Amino acid sequence: MIRVLLADDHHLFREGLTRLLNDEEDIEVAASLRNGQEVLAVIHTYRPDVVVLDVNMPGMDGIETARRLRTSYPDLGILLLTVSEDRETLFRAVQAGVRGYLLKSSTSDELVDAIHRIRRGEAAISPSMSAKLLDEFVALSQGKRQRPEDILTERERDILRYVANGMSNKEIGAALAISPHTVKAHLRHILDKLGLRSRTQAAAWAERHGLTGGDNHMA
Repeated sequence: MIRVLLADDHHLFREGLTRLLNDEEDIEVAASLRNGQEVLAVIHTYRPDVVVLDVNMPGMDGIETARRLRTSYPDLGILLLTVSEDRETLFRAVQAGVRGYLLKSSTSDELVDAIHRIRRGEAAISPSMSAKLLDEFVALSQGKRQRPEDILTERERDILRYVANGMSNKEIGAALAISPHTVKAHLRHILDKLGLRSRTQAAAWAERHGLTGGDNHMA
């Protein structure tokens, strides 16, 4: 029996997924949770074989949850579910150590197959995302991944650096002599440009791209 821990902040989706998986003869949903914090709190109790996480959850997203789980449970199988086909999000997920990455538009058979494959130690990625993952690795190997300065303006990089350092919009506004409302607008543009959904994701992106320290070169 494959023990599964499931986390998604949408109750109806989580409930439907639980019923679907429990209908399988060799899969048991040990717990159905709302977010990453709940997963980390009970993982030692349930000791699942596979953890299925929604990528976008409030508080702690699926990628950060996966990263923390991988640190404590290196052999744990982790599957992320998402509506996003963004290549950067997929690459971040792989870096976090997940073995599976499926779009929520996948069929129930694809989900069940992915869980079985992950339990066997194999990878399971939606076919439409596989090519994007290969493209990302090719770009990385050839040094063609876009740099922050290729994507963001200097002011946007300054704001993102402050976000990564844990500053609030009010604190950032004071440092840059602009209003918190203007900071919020800039941050919204930054998220749109990077294909991200939250401040937490933006901070993680900044850390990966070296925007957490150094001179800010304020305008």
